[in-house]
Amino acid sequence: MNAEPIYRVVFLNQNEIYEIYVKNVYQSDLYGFLEIEGFLFGERRQMVVDPSEERLKAQFQDVARTYIPMHSVIRVDEVEKQGVGKITEVKGGNVTQFPSFPYGPGSGGGGNKAG
Repeated sequence: MNAEPIYRVVFLNQNEIYEIYVKNVYQSDLYGFLEIEGFLFGERRQMVVDPSEERLKAQFQDVARTYIPMHSVIRVDEVEKQGVGKITEVKGGNVTQFPSFPYGPGSGGGGNKAG
């Protein structure tokens, strides 16, 4: 395996699934967020350009570090070599899942309970 690990992070963002490759993944000091940095994008060795990867490059061009909400993360994998980052549209109906949060009223978080 490489001396420096590479991580594939897959997460949901506005009805699209992002798959990106990064050098570092951390649990953020911001509660409920995953911190990623060291974005890796493919080299321009080929004549064929993937529009999805180009969109990722443009979106994260000047970003040193980003924070992803934990409930949006689908998976994080440590991989041997870098793949091609991509954005894919979520297939389904015209219904968007309402964000769910692990903690809410009555979950033992010190909330006010009527009794």
